[in-house]
Amino acid sequence: MKALLIRPEIQSIELIEISRYEDIVKLIGYETIAIDEVDANGDRLFFDEECFLRGSEGRFQIDSLIPVSGKGVVMVAGEDGSQLRDVVLTQDELAARTKFL
Repeated sequence: MKALLIRPEIQSIELIEISRYEDIVKLIGYETIAIDEVDANGDRLFFDEECFLRGSEGRFQIDSLIPVSGKGVVMVAGEDGSQLRDVVLTQDELAARTKFL
């Protein structure tokens, strides 16, 4: 499945392939995953729920969502993170809505 990986430590957004939820956990680096809705298409941001406690490197913010520290993954998913599907947003669309802090 196609997903977008946000890497604030190098201020990049890249299109990646993942096959299951465990891939998201591995990319983010922690099992404490939180999910925020990014748009009405079902795109959701996966990130480390304890990112600020850990002092992860780099920060970013999508639109008016709470800022996130560390890596994030955007793809379509159910509210609970199940039923993963290809991301709808393009890399350029997400980049236009993302600021690195």
